[in-house]
Amino acid sequence: MDVQNIYYTTRQAYKRQFNYQKLWQIIERQGQIVIANAYAIDSDNEGQKKFQQALKHIGFTVKLKPYIQRSDGSAKGDWDVGITIDILEAAKDVDSVILLSGDGDFDLLLKKIRQDYEVTAEVYGVPSLSAESLIKAASHYHPINSTLLL
Repeated sequence: MDVQNIYYTTRQAYKRQFNYQKLWQIIERQGQIVIANAYAIDSDNEGQKKFQQALKHIGFTVKLKPYIQRSDGSAKGDWDVGITIDILEAAKDVDSVILLSGDGDFDLLLKKIRQDYEVTAEVYGVPSLSAESLIKAASHYHPINSTLLL
């Protein structure tokens, strides 16, 4: 799960928060959850720390990356490479990969794991903010709508 992507897209599209517990329940009914990573940005913010603890309580392994503030004022906190490496490794040993992100940068990754490892590649994303290329690369696309929001 690309936490930043899901947080910002659900907030932008719906002005609501994503229901991670509900998602877990849906996925758990599909079969055994072998790996469940939530990729987030490390922060000293108490609200973020509580949120990350809640994700851990649900069952996610929370992977944190430092937030980098550049001298020009821009910021960086991108997990794309880490997510890609972990999915490439996991795809060797699972039947299905579920990605929570609308980021089109992952379309090549999904095509590769579907072809090389013959896994099902499911994507959950906000329809109006998910890249068309990612939707097409997925075996199944699940639009995030009110049923997955708080």
